[in-house]
Amino acid sequence: MPKELNIIQQPSGSGSGDACTYMWACAICDENETCQKDKEGHSRWLVTKRMERIEYKVLVMSNKGGVGKSTVTTNLAASLALKGYEVGICDMDIHGPNIPKMVGAEGQKLKISTGGGIIPFQAYNLKIASMSFLLQNPDDPIIWRDAYKYEFINQLLGGVEWADLNFLLVDLPPGTGNESVTTIDLIGNVSGCVIVTTPQEVALLDSRKSVTFAKDSEIPIIGIVENMSGLECPHCHQSIEVFRKGGGEASAGDMGVPFLGRIPLDPDVVSQCDAGEPFAMFYSDSPTAECYHQIANRVEAFCKKSGSLLRVTPKRH
Repeated sequence: MPKELNIIQQPSGSGSGDACTYMWACAICDENETCQKDKEGHSRWLVTKRMERIEYKVLVMSNKGGVGKSTVTTNLAASLALKGYEVGICDMDIHGPNIPKMVGAEGQKLKISTGGGIIPFQAYNLKIASMSFLLQNPDDPIIWRDAYKYEFINQLLGGVEWADLNFLLVDLPPGTGNESVTTIDLIGNVSGCVIVTTPQEVALLDSRKSVTFAKDSEIPIIGIVENMSGLECPHCHQSIEVFRKGGGEASAGDMGVPFLGRIPLDPDVVSQCDAGEPFAMFYSDSPTAECYHQIANRVEAFCKKSGSLLRVTPKRH
């Protein structure tokens, strides 16, 4: 665990007995080096305790990098928050954690609560946890073996005090490797996944792999999002198909999964994300933001099929 976390002294006594009941991750526990208890069992128990307070856990994934997955995650979360839901974002992209930049939280550090858990950063009515918050230097690469990645994923899911949420959006790294497999295994009951692609043929080929991965992992597929789908010329207002158009919808049809919608290639989305202001929140009435809102509505409708929001009542603003 990176040492720049503001770790405070933990109370003693609650870890006695055969099974540990500390409500924090083993890596930030004062007794970590001397503890003889089942750390693997405790980690899974802790993730379960955190996740059972969250109504819907939604994975946002792509098999190819550079398709705007983190941008889609941030704006879908902002759109859901605008509807009055309690929303969190778990940035699981260990090697390229970009979510904090998009919510104006770059350079922030997470702290430890008096109860022992990691306090998520809060911005724009969103709770956020990310690898980026743990780095002393954002330019430092993460060079970890899988065993250490597993420990970090455990901390993000179980060590963070997510509390009561309607939605937790998990921004997975590109591909179908260890991080994705471990995340799915630890969460257990995933509500569904959103697969992000661009209309470009190579991206579509990779998106099909994500569909197959989700089906093999028995994860409900909410649908495919076609990002960067056309650019409106600022002069003639005609659509320019920079990466082509319609491929995501065709791919969804071929694979037998829902198509959630298209999001245009909008320069304002780029500038707003770089400024740390979620586009769907600050330009909520724009045509591009409406695309995010419609997709968020479809994610909401899909999740509600599995049951009503019983444990948490959304706050209406």
